[in-house]
Amino acid sequence: MSIIATVLAFDIGASSGRALVGQLTEIGGSGQGRKLTVTEVHRFPNQAVQVGKHLHWDILSLFQEVKKGIRAAFQQGYSPEAFGIDTWGVDFGMLDANGELIGNPYHYRDPQTEEAVNEVLALIGKKELFFQSGLQNMPFNTLYQLYAMKKAASPKLDIAKTLLLTPDLLLYLLTGRKVCEFTMATTTQLYHPDKQVWNDALMSRLGIPPGLFPDPVAPGTRIGELSEEVCRELRVPPIAAIAVASHDTESAVAAIPASVAPAYLVCGTWSIFGMEQSGPVLSEEAMEHDFSNEGGAGGTYQLLKNIMGMWILQECKREWEDDGQSVSYTELVEAARKAEPFRSLIRVEDPRFYAPGDMPDKIRNYCREHGQPVPENIGAITRCILESLALTYRHALEHAEELASSHYPGLHMVGGGIQNELLCQLTANAIGRTVWAGPVEASAIGNLLLQLTAMGHCRDLQEARELAKASVDPIIYEPEAESRRSWDAAYQGFLQLEERHSQAKVSGQ
Repeated sequence: MSIIATVLAFDIGASSGRALVGQLTEIGGSGQGRKLTVTEVHRFPNQAVQVGKHLHWDILSLFQEVKKGIRAAFQQGYSPEAFGIDTWGVDFGMLDANGELIGNPYHYRDPQTEEAVNEVLALIGKKELFFQSGLQNMPFNTLYQLYAMKKAASPKLDIAKTLLLTPDLLLYLLTGRKVCEFTMATTTQLYHPDKQVWNDALMSRLGIPPGLFPDPVAPGTRIGELSEEVCRELRVPPIAAIAVASHDTESAVAAIPASVAPAYLVCGTWSIFGMEQSGPVLSEEAMEHDFSNEGGAGGTYQLLKNIMGMWILQECKREWEDDGQSVSYTELVEAARKAEPFRSLIRVEDPRFYAPGDMPDKIRNYCREHGQPVPENIGAITRCILESLALTYRHALEHAEELASSHYPGLHMVGGGIQNELLCQLTANAIGRTVWAGPVEASAIGNLLLQLTAMGHCRDLQEARELAKASVDPIIYEPEAESRRSWDAAYQGFLQLEERHSQAKVSGQ
């Protein structure tokens, strides 16, 4: 086995980050095949910081951890030729005329945008906004953050010359190059999916200064090298910086080991359900079902839906531990297996589940309000969450297939959430189709694959996915036939919760 190339990926999520070295190796001599091996060399926490009324990211701490990851790779004997960074979407930092950072970036869960969605919709209109952005109206979108800052007369907007989304900001601190990677641009709600340009007219209507965003660059663009200052500090050579599919969802999609465009679920703190398309799907039906269109690697667009994911269970676990109950995820899953099925369901997208705090009580109150048995113990609550997620995935899959006029034989699940084997099996049962689960580190692997593509080791996205297939063995979950009738009955109950929600929206409650 010989090493063809070595690259370094930084995959930074809402609670932690990791640095992983990827080595492209040739197996058994020339022409017999290639494989990507992945090794973690550094891991670090990513903790939000509350300052007064605002919630921030500690961007300088993240920058320092990325530098530690670069140093760790070399100290552990690797010599990466390039590196790339992927993170969550929408959040950003701003630079002044001297290129210096203006304060700490806001966290997408900061409460400043609470009123922004309704105010913007009153100014622009839901339909017009969707056709100009292709995105569902999520309160954390960049558009709403900037609108809230404008409404608050933030002096940051007066002195800002450049806005950089999180991975682009980290690349700037490492290289001195200011770019905006395409997949991240499409998370802002300020990029026009049809015209493929920044929507300056929309920004002007909302009082957001046009011209803050650099022109987008395609995933897989080499943007420069580590700066002289960083190389000197770390005592490393000037390795290449690649703008990968910097939105972690899109890097994860690039790593799906599928031969054809897949239906997928990126499963983590958020559940991102999607299907790959050749272009945006801008229809009233997509808008009404709260689907988004985000740019992907290889010239693709992703028709996707943001669903509250493992966040709800993560918050419950945190609350239980704060109350003195030490419970692992393995223990939670085992308790859920023993709990009575389909006893209680929640609509996981109910706004009450968005904010942190009191999550078990929020679940109990929801069930009480909707005339269901109230889950009292850890097993019942966990079972309620997992079954509700699985049914939500079925709902999203059915709507997406209608919108895309497609049918899929199953669902590819990737990301950290697939380590919850019960959730994977429940999802297969709920959709009545095969679930292929893997890889866990999908965002990092997609990051590595796109670096290898940029360096000429893969011709295109399809060849990169073939390399993923050769390197990853997904776990296959088949639906349990004896549970079909019970799941169909539970789904009807779930649809009633959705109908109540729709009626409440119409009546303005």
